[in-house]
Amino acid sequence: MKLIYKLAALTLMLCAVSEYGFAVQSNNLVRGVIGKPGNNSSWSNYTIVGLIPGSALFPISSSTTVFYYGFTGGTEADIGNMVVYTTPRGSLTISAVTPVTFGGVSNPSIAIGTTSVCPQAPSATVPCIVRFDPTSLALSPTSDYYFAVHFATSTNNANIVGTQATTTQTSLGGIYFTGDYTELTVGEAIPEAPGSGPTFLMYVMDN
Repeated sequence: MKLIYKLAALTLMLCAVSEYGFAVQSNNLVRGVIGKPGNNSSWSNYTIVGLIPGSALFPISSSTTVFYYGFTGGTEADIGNMVVYTTPRGSLTISAVTPVTFGGVSNPSIAIGTTSVCPQAPSATVPCIVRFDPTSLALSPTSDYYFAVHFATSTNNANIVGTQATTTQTSLGGIYFTGDYTELTVGEAIPEAPGSGPTFLMYVMDN
């Protein structure tokens, strides 16, 4: 009987070591939001565009890019579509369009009012961080990237509140437009708009 207990304990130890050995470390591809971000609310029928400048990328090679959003209020975010526009560095002309999904779909409803998505109710003190699905996008310092998310027209989105960082808190940037700006194609230009720190976008990582 003692031998059985010893074998069981050894098996558990090996499993723990194996799990630890294969743990995946996440790395920031660009300096994300640091410190306490502000809040910005009411996003029904707006497109939020987070700018990832090629000049701000860390020297990390990764074949995938993962985006993280921060919510500080609301119960459900209804997204109409999500894409990443790639442009030559310093240009607004689109050279590639990459779809982004959450749970395998590009138009999800994210139930941030549930503990399965946000273990703690989102607030300005403790934002709920939502991880989108990994994209097969390898960031390059020769390009700039614009992560565009259209919040559909809905009462849910009228009550959504997102993090809003200042440019001193991050190397990310941000602009937003009324309406859906996620259907632009290669060769078209991203419209110009006043720049600011990013809204919602908190981190850009390799996994």
